[in-house]
Amino acid sequence: MMILQPIILGIVEGLTEFLPVSSTGHLILAGALLGYDDTAWATFDIVIQLGAILAIVVLYWRTFWAVLMGLIARRPESIRFVRNILLAFLPAAVIGLALHKKIEALLSKPKLVCVALIVGGIAILVIEKLAKRQTIAGVADVPVKTTLGIGIVQCLAMIPGVSRSGATILGALSLGVERRTAAEFSFFLAIPTMLGATVVELAKKPAPLPPGVVHVGASEIAIGFLVSFLVALVVVKAFVGFVTKHGFGPFAWYRIIAGAGALAWLMMK
Repeated sequence: MMILQPIILGIVEGLTEFLPVSSTGHLILAGALLGYDDTAWATFDIVIQLGAILAIVVLYWRTFWAVLMGLIARRPESIRFVRNILLAFLPAAVIGLALHKKIEALLSKPKLVCVALIVGGIAILVIEKLAKRQTIAGVADVPVKTTLGIGIVQCLAMIPGVSRSGATILGALSLGVERRTAAEFSFFLAIPTMLGATVVELAKKPAPLPPGVVHVGASEIAIGFLVSFLVALVVVKAFVGFVTKHGFGPFAWYRIIAGAGALAWLMMK
C-alpha cells in the first residue's frame, strides 16, 4: 500500500476544495509535478472530495438539522433553502452528464490548468473591484433568478483550474450576494455537485491501466478521504472569517503566481 501519495493528495484536496483556487486543478498539477499517473489516480481524486464534503456536513450540522426540521414543519425559509441549492445544482447536472467525456478529456492537460488559474485570478480581481453592491444575505433569501445564475456560472468549473468554489462565489458576488452568504452557498452547493460527480465516476467501468502503472485501491482512497476531511475542517472555518474581513484578493494573487510558476516549470520539462 502506498502511504505518501494519498496523504499529499488528501492534504491538497482538503486545502483547496472550498478555496477559490481549484482543487481539481491542484490535484492535476500535483500529479504532474510529482510524477503520478493521472489514469491510476482519477477515481481517487473524485472520491476523496467526499472527505471535504463531510467536513461541511460536520461544521454546519446545526444548519442542516434546522432545515430538516423546517421541511417537516413546512417552514417557507427551509423550503426556499433546499429549492435554491437544488436549482443551482441543476445546470451542472445536465451539462455534466451531456459533456462528461469531453470534460474528462480535459483532466489530462496540466498546462490548461495553469492558464485557467491565471485567468481566474485576474477575473477575481476584476469582479472584486467592479461587482455591484452586495445586499442579499442568507442562502434561503437568494432570489430564484440569482440562484440559477450561480448554477450556470458553476458550470465554468468543468474546465480544470477554473475552481468550482471560485466560480460560484464570484458568480454570487457579481449577482449581489454578500461575501459570507456567497461562500456558504458555495459550500452547500458542493454537496449535491460532488455527490453526483462521485456517483457518475463510480458507475463507470474502470479503464484498464497501462502496463507498469500501480493500482490505487480502497486503502489509498480511505487515507486520502480521512486526510481531506481533517484538513477541510480547519480550512473552511478559517476561510469564512478571512474572506468576510479581507475579501478574495489574496487568493487571486495566489492563483496568478502559482499558475505562472507551474506553467513555467511544465514548459521547461
